[in-house]
Amino acid sequence: MAIHGTALVHPSAFVEEGAEIGPECFVGPFCMVGAEVVLHRGVTLKSHAVVTGWTEIGEETVVFPFATVGEIPQDLKFRGERTRLVVGARCRIREGATLNTGTEGGGGVTRVGNDCLLMTGAHVGHDAVLGDRVILANQVAIAGHCQIGDDVIIGGLSGIHQFVRIGRGAIIGAVTMVTNDVLPYGLVQGPRGVLDGLNLVGLKRRGVERSDITAMRAAFQMLAQGEGSFLDRARKLSDETESAYVREMTEFVLSASDRSFLTPK
Repeated sequence: MAIHGTALVHPSAFVEEGAEIGPECFVGPFCMVGAEVVLHRGVTLKSHAVVTGWTEIGEETVVFPFATVGEIPQDLKFRGERTRLVVGARCRIREGATLNTGTEGGGGVTRVGNDCLLMTGAHVGHDAVLGDRVILANQVAIAGHCQIGDDVIIGGLSGIHQFVRIGRGAIIGAVTMVTNDVLPYGLVQGPRGVLDGLNLVGLKRRGVERSDITAMRAAFQMLAQGEGSFLDRARKLSDETESAYVREMTEFVLSASDRSFLTPK
């Protein structure tokens, strides 16, 4: 066990031999920290938090009460193989959230990027990869093997099917089941998720140029109503566009998918 001299561990916390507690960390009352856990500078574990497994937590991340970080996957194929969970810097993992380690068949690592907010009861399944600045609202469930891009927002009580990819900057409405891949900057809503437009509010907040937004809206219309198949339209757009944002959308569509795509109405 290695506890830095500037770290503070409450007397009621249980820290297993082998854990690494970095500078300026705080481990609160009745927390449990496993033997293979690494907490980087300034990590805070509030009371009753559990961090276990082969888990690494980045600087200044805060884990709130009753969150469980680094437990084994909820996968019947898991046979105890040594797999990891890596959480980035400055994340907020709120009350009751659960994050699982990976599986051997899925690459062995579950990853959460920097500056993410995982609200109360959110779940990140095995081998999922979350980018930076992802927001999961209350009770969102991310199934195994999902890929969630940077700046994605997922509304409360929504579920993301295993192997689904959600492109950068997309927004998912509350109480939505997403069973297919979502375009970058897409807007998805409805009980059975429907691609209903672009996340225009998010684009404007990030200061995207009006010319790029106009190009993206035109591209969305072409994907929805152009000639040929969905993939044919994407290939044509990729060849013709000068917008980096549109090119990002088309490259996402033309890359490999395990779940196919939500297509524009």
